[in-house]
Amino acid sequence: MPRKLTKEQLLASIAATLARIVFSTIRLKVVDRSGFLTNPPPGPRIMVFWHNRITAIAVGFLRHYPGRHPTRKGVTVLTSPSKDGDILAGVMANLGMGSVRGSSSRRGSTAIRELTSLLESGIDLAITPDGPRGPKYSLGMGAVFLSQKTGIPIMPVHARYQNAFRLKTWDNFAIPLPFSRIDITMDPYETIDPLATDLEVERHRVETLLREEAEKSDPLL
Repeated sequence: MPRKLTKEQLLASIAATLARIVFSTIRLKVVDRSGFLTNPPPGPRIMVFWHNRITAIAVGFLRHYPGRHPTRKGVTVLTSPSKDGDILAGVMANLGMGSVRGSSSRRGSTAIRELTSLLESGIDLAITPDGPRGPKYSLGMGAVFLSQKTGIPIMPVHARYQNAFRLKTWDNFAIPLPFSRIDITMDPYETIDPLATDLEVERHRVETLLREEAEKSDPLL
């Protein structure tokens, strides 16, 4: 007898199907300053981007992630251990990405251990450092700590929406309109000083890289 889907699984399946339909109409431009696409690195990378850019990055993943390259072993996304996180994790699974559940307030230390293990196995990570609850454009310490602990560089990723519907959420989450354009820029890798004892300096540096580009490309957000 077929297993009955939960409400979250059903919503995730519907959302992923609709996303694929809309994403197929999007015009996409990618600027790869990191070389991640043209010359994939031998080891994993920690991709960081703001929470309200998730849909843009999903489009980029489906179109351009070099999944068949021998050094790439897939992408896992850090999602919230909440009902909304259940849906997002389901959507990511339907789009071909894994997920780890955790946030600064729930399962934080467990999530760090799981993410560390994934990086050690060669899996690329995707982290929204201001999610899941904000404040908007405020980078949490998790990605910086993880990068220093593992020695894996951070790759800042930026996205600009030509036309998008903005949700009335804490981050004005953006959903691209059909047949619109998205520009994605992948910045050079950022290495966290392994000897730094004050990670706030490194955290602020990465936050500034992401924030300046976001405010320049999408000042209304």
